[in-house]
Amino acid sequence: MSQCLCIHNRKIGPGQPVFIVAEMSANHGQDFDQAVKIIRAAKEAGADAVKLQTYTPDTITINCDNDCFVIKDTIWAGKSLYQLYGEACTPWEWQPKLQQVAHSLGLEFFSTPFDASAVDFLEDMDVRVHKVASFELVDLPLLKKIGSTGKPVILSTGMAT
Repeated sequence: MSQCLCIHNRKIGPGQPVFIVAEMSANHGQDFDQAVKIIRAAKEAGADAVKLQTYTPDTITINCDNDCFVIKDTIWAGKSLYQLYGEACTPWEWQPKLQQVAHSLGLEFFSTPFDASAVDFLEDMDVRVHKVASFELVDLPLLKKIGSTGKPVILSTGMAT
């Protein structure tokens, strides 16, 4: 059994060079040109890949101002989760274009899907790997959906016990 993971033509594992992933997340500030600048900066900094997150406010939470859905005691205090995710998400229509930018620079491009529709969307883009957030490690339907793609999977374990 191989101890290496292969993403496209790059082996990742013992004895292989470090595979550096630049996380874009919400750092684009809802500005497409800024997202492109982040990808270019990742390349200049020596990254091998750029990763983002694929969700919409509607796929990750509900539009609710109930106290349980309002953020407290942070820089986002007073905002609902729905508002926060709306500001933080990477618009889906940008993602194929960002993938083209990344690939043109020789960077791998992948994402963390947070529901089945995001997996389908990423599969339509033909991403070569999927990433699972540690918070989603117990979302068995999502894990089965991602696993059914047959592609390599990177699992975060930071929130796992």
